[in-house]
Amino acid sequence: MGIRSDLENNFDFEIIDEFLDHYSMMVEIMEPLIVDLGNEDRYHRSIEELFRIFHNIKSASGYLQLEPMVRMATLVEDAFEQLRTRDTVVNEETISWLISVSDMFMQWQEDFKMDNELSKVHFSLLILPDMEKA
Repeated sequence: MGIRSDLENNFDFEIIDEFLDHYSMMVEIMEPLIVDLGNEDRYHRSIEELFRIFHNIKSASGYLQLEPMVRMATLVEDAFEQLRTRDTVVNEETISWLISVSDMFMQWQEDFKMDNELSKVHFSLLILPDMEKA
């Protein structure tokens, strides 16, 4: 029995379906927004949108008791809180880390589709990049 089956045993189908629809849309636009963090003209719009995405994932996955997703989204949301106060684009190390984070959320999307257990978070994702380095 996988993650989707677990959710279906504990929550209304409509709630799960709505979560998965919204989750899919958010995961789909993550990577282009992350890449835009290196573009001065799109930085502020992208950082605000990404912050909103991770905040929404944190809230929804918290409701559904998906603890690995809550913890990962919280870590990223906290990092974005720091980045929101800056006026300069992020460095390549930060973009690479965020792309890897995006890949983790994509893997979880696949886990939902295939009704697998949620994949384990790779330890390297838990190490924040040096966001100050140019």
